[in-house]
Amino acid sequence: MWVGTADMAAAVSNAGGLGMVTALTMPTPEALSKEIARCREMTDKPFGVNLTIYPTINPPPYDEYMDAIIESGVKVLETAGNSPKDFIAKPKAANMITIHKCVSVRHALSAQRHGVDVISIDGFECAGHPGEEDIGGLVLIPAAVKQLSVPVIASGGIGDGQGLAAALVLGAEGVNMGTRFCATAEAPIHDDIKQALVNATERDTRLIFRTLNNTARVLKNDISDKVVAMEHREGGVDFAEIRPLVAGKRGQAALASGHINDGIVTAGQVVGLIDDIPTCAELLDRMVADCKERLSIASSWMQ
Repeated sequence: MWVGTADMAAAVSNAGGLGMVTALTMPTPEALSKEIARCREMTDKPFGVNLTIYPTINPPPYDEYMDAIIESGVKVLETAGNSPKDFIAKPKAANMITIHKCVSVRHALSAQRHGVDVISIDGFECAGHPGEEDIGGLVLIPAAVKQLSVPVIASGGIGDGQGLAAALVLGAEGVNMGTRFCATAEAPIHDDIKQALVNATERDTRLIFRTLNNTARVLKNDISDKVVAMEHREGGVDFAEIRPLVAGKRGQAALASGHINDGIVTAGQVVGLIDDIPTCAELLDRMVADCKERLSIASSWMQ
């Protein structure tokens, strides 16, 4: 969210990955259509659009966003949040490849039954919403591969060639990265935020909304520390009380200003593996080379 613009998606796709425009980063479906068109001007490679669907008090016009995606001719749709059963029909009728992000095998099996083409399985290490089951990638990825018949993409805790190699060995057919791409030259966020990701260790994320059964993993800063403290005080906290602290617009402003303590900054534990700010092309080229090297070394041990 706020990072998946046309610029970012095009940079990832041009580097050999599959860039994703995040639909709800755009204020309206019409703005999304323009952003997709802008992305096409910057890359002739495949890219997709992410549409995360959550039940909210004042939901955005999800159907209109979906129509904008389909009418723009996008071939890959990534969904997350609610079960895809209520919105999968339209993209399937448009012959789109559908990827659904899940944090548990049971949800992945349900998505597969509803016709999703690919599952992105998110381990507990991931940024954003890791669910409430707390299963790390080393267990969750092979468990998903074992039980699913559709391709699996590994997500959470991956940011280098070693992680890519591990995911492939565990049975995944690719990897999904969010936090790592935030610390690239092309990411449309302030350099001070990127440097904060570089400076962070694997211990520098916090789990907020834990007591509200809506856990989110974010970077440790003044805001997330305050939210956690409020959640753990006697009597707990209502979401209405912390809403001003965690408002999305406030986090968006922090990403733009570079003031790390002004809002929630989503980040996964992979920050502990990030030590530079390469271009997307440099990152992916290095990952592929390192992956090949690690797989070769591991193979030699078995001879």
